[in-house]
Amino acid sequence: MKAIGYYRNLPIGDPESLIDVTLPDPVPGDRDLLVEVRAVSVNPVDVKVRAGMAPEAGQPKILGWDAAGVVRTVGKDVTLFKPGDKVWYAGSLLRPGTDSELHVVDERIVGHMPRTLDFAAAAALPLTTITAWELLFDRLNIPENETPSDATLLVIGAAGGVGSILVQLARRLTGLTVIGTASRPETATWVSDLGAHHVIDHSKPLSDELKRIGFDGVDYIVGLNHTDRHFDQIVASIRPQGHLALIDDPELFDFRKLKTKSVSLHWEFMFTRSMFSTPDQIRQHELLDRVASLIDADVLRTTLNESFGTINAANLRRAHALLESHKAHGKIVLEGF
Repeated sequence: MKAIGYYRNLPIGDPESLIDVTLPDPVPGDRDLLVEVRAVSVNPVDVKVRAGMAPEAGQPKILGWDAAGVVRTVGKDVTLFKPGDKVWYAGSLLRPGTDSELHVVDERIVGHMPRTLDFAAAAALPLTTITAWELLFDRLNIPENETPSDATLLVIGAAGGVGSILVQLARRLTGLTVIGTASRPETATWVSDLGAHHVIDHSKPLSDELKRIGFDGVDYIVGLNHTDRHFDQIVASIRPQGHLALIDDPELFDFRKLKTKSVSLHWEFMFTRSMFSTPDQIRQHELLDRVASLIDADVLRTTLNESFGTINAANLRRAHALLESHKAHGKIVLEGF
């Protein structure tokens, strides 16, 4: 099968940083699906792994975690899917990635693809949707209740992949007042169109920007990128007994500054369930099926923003370069081999 990977950790400008390879077809295990990959999307984790994780000696490291495709065969203990089913999922860090014609994945972290989306539009969503859903409902324990409340949510970096679906989930499924941050006119428009009640500029002091729109503080803050740069403003802007949730990898900061306000700190890492084979990893299957139904009901929409053509090394290098520039918004998708 065709696949894309790397043998050495190299800057994305190097043509050897990602290369086209040919590998044997994978064989599914007892709880696995063998999926014909039709579309993939690119996430910051792809960039981080490519830059910092060395492949096994003599073997290419295959990247990619988001995928949409069709089930070709199933393992003997599979009960949730059958050959021919259209599926979407985000894979596991412990297994080869989805940038390949065929991919093996545990059925418990796979969902049935939304009927109303094509493969490209579906591939934009799984990793970021799982991250956003777990962050809101599992980590922050925000109730799924559309009745308006007095509570406020600030999403720092709301135009990115996770922010783009997090804003939708918070606006459509909770009663929170949703405030997103963006620093350019086009990204501010994107966040507003996704449903944020307010959009502020994270290149300016967050506390000043919140006061500008009439808020003296917020109850929940989600740090999606550069949390360390914003930390002092987060401390100033969060209300007493508030909640701060992170998904990025910030440099060390003085978390003791959260003490006087009794602020709770939460981490979200969507690979935790698959990485540790937690007893509840089937929750990811359930939430992907639930989100598919919400998309089909026109409650949520895809976050696909740019299509980079077919799935090959040259196009993936372009996608990685755009992510590294920090100028992307929404998701970048590639389709077909």
